[in-house]
Amino acid sequence: MPDRLRAIFCDHLSLIRGKYLPASKIGDDETRFCRSTFGVHFDRDLLPSPGSMMMEGLPDMELHWRAADIRDSWHEGTKIVLGDLYDQDGTPLEVCPRGALKRAIAAWAAKGLTPKIGIELEAFAFQRDENGILAPYDAPGAVVYGTGPTTDPSGFNDAIWERATALGFNIDMITAEYDAPQFEYTLTFDDALKAVDDIILFRLLAREVALEHGIVLSFLPKPIADAGGSGMHINISFVDESGNNALSQNGKSGPLHMNDLARGCVAGLVQHHKGLACLVAPTALSYKRLQPASLSGYWRNWGGDHRNVTTRVSAEGGTKSRLEHRMADASANPYIAVAAVLQAALLGVENEYSLIEPETGDGFEQTDADEGVAADLAGAVADLKADEMLGNAVGRSLVDNQLFMREMEVEKTAGMDDLTLRNFYIPFL
Repeated sequence: MPDRLRAIFCDHLSLIRGKYLPASKIGDDETRFCRSTFGVHFDRDLLPSPGSMMMEGLPDMELHWRAADIRDSWHEGTKIVLGDLYDQDGTPLEVCPRGALKRAIAAWAAKGLTPKIGIELEAFAFQRDENGILAPYDAPGAVVYGTGPTTDPSGFNDAIWERATALGFNIDMITAEYDAPQFEYTLTFDDALKAVDDIILFRLLAREVALEHGIVLSFLPKPIADAGGSGMHINISFVDESGNNALSQNGKSGPLHMNDLARGCVAGLVQHHKGLACLVAPTALSYKRLQPASLSGYWRNWGGDHRNVTTRVSAEGGTKSRLEHRMADASANPYIAVAAVLQAALLGVENEYSLIEPETGDGFEQTDADEGVAADLAGAVADLKADEMLGNAVGRSLVDNQLFMREMEVEKTAGMDDLTLRNFYIPFL
């Protein structure tokens, strides 16, 4: 019998919060936390954010889980579970990120469609130098798509692979990315809630297993000022009531073979491009990554097999038909980011937005797009405020909490140099 249960949730800052509970409570299905956790910022400042009830006595909220969702952990003697947050009266907590994703899934289910999600995570690896200062991981032979000991001399990625596979995670790929020491981690497509639960747990596993090897694995969007950024690409598709991929057009895909559903989804993502940014790229560091000519989802555009567009329509057809949204980074809560992408796509379908022409430029020196995301987090906050339709679809209380916390973040990070700014996010690093 395991010794304890690790009951966790992913908060408004994409930080994992939780408790260790004794084995005697594994048969239970709830525990309590202070609701004002949703007012805590990266620097541990407690703020009266919407939904946190800081000024109303800092009451409890309840984390509920299903026994079927309790899983084996990568720590001996420990089980782990993700849950949903509720008010004390049993109603779902409106600022709960997992609840926002469940609402998005339900909205698509009402149309007879089941969202499928695949997430690609990018991360930089660091280790302590002789002075205890974090420095890039020494991987002298690392190249893009690199594998083996020259890319990962300590073998920490081998350990991540072995531990994750043993626990049932369906890894699609681990490889070196463009900027050494940067790595990409991809899990296979699955039902939306399971896919995001898995990426939350996998990200936690990867960081903790890497730390056992002396590696600090950072999913921040721009932890090294003169290197590239790290994204969290969100791939989406839908299964219809007959079990078929609803984005597939006669077994084909790509811009020339898009059906009405695909066109509507892309139109929604294009229409709500600027409003999405604050939810899927929510930190000041995100806008160091989101720049023109950076393959990062900066431009309000879309295209086919083109890595310099924001929404990429896969050339793979049939069961592999999918859309890839490339703006997000893992400083966003994955539940919130996926919910926002699904809701923006749904708005496009429901409102029958017209779709602009696909990008024909190279995205480096020439682009058809004439509008990108905001230049900084302050601008992204303003854009989300202006996009009330998207905010209401994702969840007004949750979005108001995000807006408040990100406005405070703008104030807290104003004037910081790159190193100080990175250190502000040390709890997430």
